[in-house]
Amino acid sequence: MADNGVNRGRRRFLVGATTVVGAVGAVGVAVPFVASWQPSARARAAGAPVRADISLLEPGQRITVEWRGRPVWVISRTEEMIERTENSDPGRFSDPDSERPQQPAYITGPLRSSRPEIGVLIGICTHLGCSPLYRPEPDAVDMDDWPGGFFCPCHGSYFDLAGRVFRNVPAPTNLEVPPYRFEGDEIIVGEDEETT
Repeated sequence: MADNGVNRGRRRFLVGATTVVGAVGAVGVAVPFVASWQPSARARAAGAPVRADISLLEPGQRITVEWRGRPVWVISRTEEMIERTENSDPGRFSDPDSERPQQPAYITGPLRSSRPEIGVLIGICTHLGCSPLYRPEPDAVDMDDWPGGFFCPCHGSYFDLAGRVFRNVPAPTNLEVPPYRFEGDEIIVGEDEETT
């Protein structure tokens, strides 16, 4: 068979190099295309749900997760904390029954939660957007008969352990309760329990 001046080694090299360059180009096009299917940071900030493992949350402790760019507090309430919150005089609060809508419809009662032992609140004062301090111990702040809760030192607003605002403070409404649901040892903030 005649060679006719063809260099077979060079031909194999060129075919192989072209194949490699084509494969790299295909991957280069596919990666941004597949990445475009993921929600953008803007979409995630707009409300994608967040999960948090609460299996190690001890009674009395609080963890913070971020949802929609805001801090969400998940509080594990002790029996004593539950009792103090449920037995607080409703006359001390601006909106003791949460008649102004700051929580999903399935969140009712003085504890403002679907499970008495777990409180879920957006950690932003409803006055000017400060972040109140967690003061769960009785008499931990300068207030007569403090049942424990949250104190905003910026302008002097007080909230109990259910996020209910006390009377005669700058904050106009209770702390907001975000939509949430439980799934095993996790809490999913941003999804209503009614949708499951």
